[in-house]
Amino acid sequence: MGFKFTRHFLKKVEELLSELAYTIRYEKGNFQSGYCIVENKKIAIINKFYDTEGRIQVLLDILSTIDVDNTQLTDKSAQLYTDLRKNFFATEEPTPPSNDQ
Repeated sequence: MGFKFTRHFLKKVEELLSELAYTIRYEKGNFQSGYCIVENKKIAIINKFYDTEGRIQVLLDILSTIDVDNTQLTDKSAQLYTDLRKNFFATEEPTPPSNDQ
């Protein structure tokens, strides 16, 4: 499934994080990676000067690092998360068995 990084898609990703009880705030600041997660709280602060694509990339980065409980998500958001995992999140490739004997 291909994704276009539009404002509509940004809203879907924001809604997914909202269902996981994350608060997203767009503010200015010196962020090394473009965002920060407030320690022990589900608050993501993202550089407000990012364009739509940059915001989506940052939100996808956050999603790839948190534990997601699919039971908290609506069916639409759970399907979106599954599609995102297949397309964007790094999955470890199984290493082929060695022929060394």
